[in-house]
Amino acid sequence: MLVVADGMGGAAAGDLASTVAVRQVARADSHRTGEEMLEVLAGAVSAANDELADLVTWDHSLEGMGTTFCGVMFDGAQLGLVHIGDSRGYMYRDHALERMTHDHSWVQSLVDEGRITESEAAVHPHRSLLLKVLNGQPQHTPDTRLVDVHEGDRLLFCSDGLCGFVPDHVISEILGQESLDDAMALLITEAHAAGGSDNITIVLADVVAQDDALDAVEPKIIGAAAFTAVPEHEVTAPIPVVPDAGPGEARGSARRAGETPLLFDSEAEESMRYAPIDPEHGHRGRAWLLSILGVLVVAAVAFFGVHTYLGDQYYVGDDNGTVAIYQGIPDRLVWVQLSKVTETTDISTSDLPIYYRTKVESTISVDSVDSARATVAELRSGAQRCKALKASPKPSASASPKPSSSASSSSPTTSATSSPTAGSPSASGSSLPKVSEDDCS
Repeated sequence: MLVVADGMGGAAAGDLASTVAVRQVARADSHRTGEEMLEVLAGAVSAANDELADLVTWDHSLEGMGTTFCGVMFDGAQLGLVHIGDSRGYMYRDHALERMTHDHSWVQSLVDEGRITESEAAVHPHRSLLLKVLNGQPQHTPDTRLVDVHEGDRLLFCSDGLCGFVPDHVISEILGQESLDDAMALLITEAHAAGGSDNITIVLADVVAQDDALDAVEPKIIGAAAFTAVPEHEVTAPIPVVPDAGPGEARGSARRAGETPLLFDSEAEESMRYAPIDPEHGHRGRAWLLSILGVLVVAAVAFFGVHTYLGDQYYVGDDNGTVAIYQGIPDRLVWVQLSKVTETTDISTSDLPIYYRTKVESTISVDSVDSARATVAELRSGAQRCKALKASPKPSASASPKPSSSASSSSPTTSATSSPTAGSPSASGSSLPKVSEDDCS
């Protein structure tokens, strides 16, 4: 297993987020083959995401933390690659570099749509914005793929402290070095020389013939995950329900046998429902009536609970081409819309900067109606800025690209060099970046 997890949200515990990811996947390290590798590794990443959600619920000051993840399991012939964020995996084979991953970043989406070039992406003012990371949100699912490898292949996994500053053609030239240690030293030197202000984390590995000595090497964890303590916290795991299977031993033996609890047996239910009622045991009818009343009470409590919850939720979104404040959540339950417009504005979404417009169309979650109004004020300022720029157009910026990738195993070399963590705004929240000429079109 080879893994890079680049934490983000410095003040909000990016080091904790990356530690959770690394430790979850380390527990899953085992011998698997083919699709099994993807199932195990993706499952471990999902477990890490769930733990991050639990930590944020337990301590709200951790809201905003997240981590990228780029890692593989190796079965001797293939890599099982799992990736989310803008850390990358590369394969160097026959003097050619292949990017195995695809960045989940704002600028990469602009490149994919043909709106900017790879070179423009490298200097785009919002190049650090990520669209998908591990941050406890269930909709952020990673990419997975199987990659064939051969003896002689060289693998590189890195944070954007390297690939965000050093272009692919330079990385390719350096990976041609015979020694892994020499290649590692040159990659770090190039990242610093390019002005790297972010953490530089690199894993290098050569695919070699099977070797018992290599197989016996202890796994190595470096960086924050090697020393960061994950605080004790409540886990929102489902609580198993054991049916009332009878007194004494029968119930205990069912538990020990590890049988899955039976929550609803339709055949037994129907038999009881249509059984004739013994006049001497009329309490059966009363029991059924009490059961039905209990269900109705639970349904009523649930309804009012949901209604109260939705009343405290707000977001900013699009309302037929204008910006509006909504109360509720932007979802639908069967045929019921779970939100309503509570305040309208005269801000046209077409006047917004590109990034602001995309955020509004995908909805901006806020903590309160006051936060929503503050966000609307930022959007209004952005729209006015764009109108002014359109009235007096200026030349746009130019730039460079961001890669993606996959990995493999055997004789790995690792390095993590830290520098001050640059702020990486997430793709959600109410704090919006400043508007530049590139944003208005």
